[in-house]
Amino acid sequence: VQLQASGGGLVQAEGSLTLSCTARASRRYTIGWFRQAPGKEDEFVGGISWSGGRILYADAVKGRFTISRDNANNTAYVQMNSLNAEDTAVYYCAADRELAVTTTAVNYEYWGQGTLVTVSS
Repeated sequence: VQLQASGGGLVQAEGSLTLSCTARASRRYTIGWFRQAPGKEDEFVGGISWSGGRILYADAVKGRFTISRDNANNTAYVQMNSLNAEDTAVYYCAADRELAVTTTAVNYEYWGQGTLVTVSS
């Protein structure tokens, strides 16, 4: 699975941004979104199963972020609303051939390059 994340940029606090993750894959996969803020470890943001029937969110983003996917176009999304400075990070998408959604980065086999989100206050 090859992944390409995009959509990062500079946004003002309380603004919105949508990240995309386009995949090249020959089999089904779960998508996870992670982020890494400066000086911090990777943090699980959310994940979505192949069917979209199961979606998990980290408490820090619940109610503000919405994860979805369009399998016909091999693309997953994270719609981010009410952004704040604590959301500033490099965001990564990752894929797991196992179909269960997990929150642990080590379980994801494939990673795209990150896309930087900067929230200005």
